[in-house]
Amino acid sequence: MTGTDPTGLTATELLDAYGRRELTPVEATEAVLERIERIDPRLNAFCLVDPEWSLEAARTSAERWRRGEPAGLLDGVPVSIKDILITKGRPTLRGSRTIDPGLDWPEDAPSVARLYEHGAVPIGKTTTPEFAWKGVTDSPLTGVTRNPWDTARTPGGSSGGAAAAVAAGLAPLALGTDGGGSVRIPAAFTGTVTLKPTYGLVPHYPASPFGTLAHVGPMTRTVRDAALLLDVITGFDGRDWSALPPPREPFSTLAGDVSGLRVAFSPELGFASVDPEVAALVDAAAGVFAELGAKVERADPGFADPVEDFEVLWFAGAAKVVENLTEEERGKLDPGLREICDKGAQYSLSVYLDAVARRRELGRIMGLFHEEYDLLLTPTVPIPAFEAGRESPADGLYGGVGRWTAWTPFTYPFNMTQQPAASVPCGFTPDGLPAGLQIVGPRHADARVMNAALAYERARPWHERRPPLDG
Repeated sequence: MTGTDPTGLTATELLDAYGRRELTPVEATEAVLERIERIDPRLNAFCLVDPEWSLEAARTSAERWRRGEPAGLLDGVPVSIKDILITKGRPTLRGSRTIDPGLDWPEDAPSVARLYEHGAVPIGKTTTPEFAWKGVTDSPLTGVTRNPWDTARTPGGSSGGAAAAVAAGLAPLALGTDGGGSVRIPAAFTGTVTLKPTYGLVPHYPASPFGTLAHVGPMTRTVRDAALLLDVITGFDGRDWSALPPPREPFSTLAGDVSGLRVAFSPELGFASVDPEVAALVDAAAGVFAELGAKVERADPGFADPVEDFEVLWFAGAAKVVENLTEEERGKLDPGLREICDKGAQYSLSVYLDAVARRRELGRIMGLFHEEYDLLLTPTVPIPAFEAGRESPADGLYGGVGRWTAWTPFTYPFNMTQQPAASVPCGFTPDGLPAGLQIVGPRHADARVMNAALAYERARPWHERRPPLDG
């Protein structure tokens, strides 16, 4: 592997290189750290990088590989961690100036702990909007995060730092969180791969203030890497009372076959508007499933836009986040976050429970829909990435719409229903911006969703195209 840049390798390729003794975890980690130092000032994907933390883990891993005794599925692979997930001994500031970095940090989140058990190398913590409240990534604490494909544009959010890091080759694996699209939105905007798993498949602790909307998911360049990371982070953790048992079969053994599956393609979900350039790319992607032997037909699930109910649940959760802050501390918050917190604090219990009831009805509709269809295909996001530093586009199809929920109609419904939903890159607009295909399955059908994502990726390997950062 002489002359190969380790930062261009996937996690599975790194592991193969370690096994063949063509590369060491220390060499890979040093290459990633050098690239972060060189590239990240243009992106602002990381809010914490500690080279000694990373290199100590890499040296320990290299010794295990030297002995022929790798510790787990990710031994020596660099992984970034979204700064929503707690990390022992290092601050988790959640993009907020209201959190004291000098607090004691005694625990790792379940997914983080699983990384360490499998020998992964922590490469740093990635940026998030304050308390992960919106679908783009900027915060009062860390500033604006940018898209590797065009640094004038947003990478999306709230896991925008994680997605930008993966797309830019600043570690092949990342942990993100998703409460309304927060791994899928940035995956679509950055041409990367992700899965919002069935709720509870990946343990989440501490519990999110956004309740059962919030999931933890893998963010990678390829489906195989996402499957590998899923195999690691789906381990049971008793701190999450809603955690599901581990899957019976590893995700990394998926065959990538969709022949015979009943697939619904809903280009607008029955209510959304989609940019014509994105619509054309997603339409072509749906056609690939037919080429691969799936039975594809256009069909809408049959529900109206649940945005009002989602906002009740989301804004009430945001109000819970800040309920104990002083007025002085509230003055430090992102102004948009303050607005939704104020609104969320005003909902009556009756209004909140009405939203919960309609959420249950949405789940019923989708449960019956999936008795007829194995999978649902939609755009992930209806527009390409827009100007960085804004909550919503200034112009175009969704120009001036206000809240981020207005331009993400395809993602938040499936947080409400807790279904698995993947995003895979499905092409590029004439401006060179990625678009994403969303693949949705019934609850607990995560393997089916990932299998379909792998089949599509093999047929259309858009992941091989890389952002123009080195020119």
